Amino acid sequence: MAFLSVNPATGNEIEQYSEHAPAEVDTRLDRADAAFRTNRDRTFDARARRLRRAADLLEERSETHGHLMSREMGKPVSQAVGEIEKCAWVCRYYAENAADFLADEPVETSAQKSYAAYEPLGPVLAVMPWNYPFWQLFRFGAPALMAGNSILLKHAPNVTGCALAIEELMADAGFADHEVQTLLVEEDTVSDVIADRRARAVTLTGSVKAGKAVAKQAAAQVKPTVLELGGSDPFIVCDDADLEAAAATGCTARMQNTGQSCIAAKRFIVDRRVADDFTERLLAHVERLTVGDPQDSQTDIGPIARADLRADVHDQVERAINDGAVAATGGHTLNRDGFYYAPTVLTDVEPGTVAFDKEIFGPVASVVVAENAEHAVTLANDTRFGLGGSVFTENRTKGEQIARQLEVGCAFVNEMTKSDPRLPFGGIKDSGYGRELSHHGIHEFVNAKTVWVE
Repeated sequence: MAFLSVNPATGNEIEQYSEHAPAEVDTRLDRADAAFRTNRDRTFDARARRLRRAADLLEERSETHGHLMSREMGKPVSQAVGEIEKCAWVCRYYAENAADFLADEPVETSAQKSYAAYEPLGPVLAVMPWNYPFWQLFRFGAPALMAGNSILLKHAPNVTGCALAIEELMADAGFADHEVQTLLVEEDTVSDVIADRRARAVTLTGSVKAGKAVAKQAAAQVKPTVLELGGSDPFIVCDDADLEAAAATGCTARMQNTGQSCIAAKRFIVDRRVADDFTERLLAHVERLTVGDPQDSQTDIGPIARADLRADVHDQVERAINDGAVAATGGHTLNRDGFYYAPTVLTDVEPGTVAFDKEIFGPVASVVVAENAEHAVTLANDTRFGLGGSVFTENRTKGEQIARQLEVGCAFVNEMTKSDPRLPFGGIKDSGYGRELSHHGIHEFVNAKTVWVE
């Protein structure tokens, strides 16, 4: 079986990669186990030196890896380079803070000495998606490696080149004992790896369907998991919001990475009193976007990552229109090579329809009208997802109150939803469980061990 890498901007094949045979998978599992036993015995300083070197190499190779990412999944290259630079940031953040995050915690008891110690679990299987090929791995991988674990990366097949580039970079950075390895395997092999005693935990970023399958398999083996799944993030615009700022930020929040982001603003829930004004402004920003070659630094919108994914987006848009939505702009594929889709704004979207209830993974914004702020919160929470959300209002106290009412893992006032190494990231409901980033993220894959000395 070969993994095929296709340039979504042209539809042309880039390269084929051979699947790892069972014997190779077994060898890599052995290496991961041995790497864990080496890494757990390193000091935090030794781990940090390697991770800082990884950050340096990420920055040195940002253009090369950014263009690789752009070729494989169509991300506009300026955004791809920014993704690589963010990976360097998270590496330095954990190199600086991991020792404090995982320091022994003394607890006063009747013992002569008692404390909680935080120790690594072992090899962690990371099942990663194609939309942020570097960031998804590093936001988990930096803390996991600093904690003393090793990593087995099962990446999406269409970004195999990125997966192998990450493995090479980490080896060049000093993680040369197979602390980070790629597994080129099909989905049905993942369950075998999860069942293997050498894999101690699993993290997955991806669809709800994939998350449920992996969680079920890991639960059968009594192994911990962290899941970051889909989202249908609300973007609330109150009647007192700065509409131009909200529209400009909302356009970026929805259309970055060609709309292929779990934390993209997908449902614009707008107070009726400003709905028409806001929508006009949003349309103006969307219609100014440059659609083109993702290798061009001036491009805002590249292609959808695969032909089947573009077909899914168009099918959802057509169903939304059949449900009563109006395509105020876009709503169609583009007649050019590759898998391009026109940036789209749907208005007259109602609860119970596909544009409200489902996650559209492409450059499609859904505008929903709310009667007031209370109604907006009700609409925002009327979803099976709970990843992120934003609210725009000139009244910061009001904005914070609304943010606290949103059933999400992260809520932002007068800002788009985004991840930051210093803050926990993750969702609730069908958006998953567990946290990445901050001190919360590094504690997901450690053993909180009680030590009692009498």
